[in-house]
Amino acid sequence: MWVVRLTDKQLEVLRALLRSEEHLGPALRGSIEALDLARWDDLPEAALPWEEVEVVARRQNISEADVIWDLSGKGKTAAE
Repeated sequence: MWVVRLTDKQLEVLRALLRSEEHLGPALRGSIEALDLARWDDLPEAALPWEEVEVVARRQNISEADVIWDLSGKGKTAAE
């Protein structure tokens, strides 16, 4: 896994570059989505429903990370 910090302008250029590609495979489509979601890390008001996450993890006997993974996939369809 790579971790990079980009300025807003660099992020904008990278998004534009990816979107300009004619044929995007699943990895590059996921990269665009990740770039859009990456800004959440910098927003102080961004929050997760930790109480719900803890309850679901305990009820299903899975980790909180697995619950977050499941929550992040809500609204996705098989065709996407």
